[in-house]
Amino acid sequence: MPTYKGGCLCGRIRFSARGTPRFPHTCSCRMCQRHSGSLTLCWVEFDKVDVLWVGEGGAPSLYRSSEGSSRAFCPTCGSSLGAIDDAPTIALLLGCFDTKAAMVLRPTSHSFTSSRPRWWTPSVCADTL
Repeated sequence: MPTYKGGCLCGRIRFSARGTPRFPHTCSCRMCQRHSGSLTLCWVEFDKVDVLWVGEGGAPSLYRSSEGSSRAFCPTCGSSLGAIDDAPTIALLLGCFDTKAAMVLRPTSHSFTSSRPRWWTPSVCADTL
């Protein structure tokens, strides 16, 4: 079973995600933009039981961002790590993964394209690598 590791900028919050990653995608919704300060975020989902918080900082801090989800971040360096849903899902940000995991977990779709500036056109086509 594949294992993907990653963490925050300062290294206090670390995770280990096992199993099959689901729904690798980019998102330009206003909530993602405000959460990150970026025009687009790259996400991948795992079952909550398959994600372990293994760093010295334990689990990330949470901000309740919507009725069904909380945004996860490091209380020390402020790095965004993902979203922990009330459902049995954790969505992790691809930029938080170690090494070349982002190449394996490459997004294949883009959500909320209407929220992006017209000049911003992220490419998620599978044949562009």
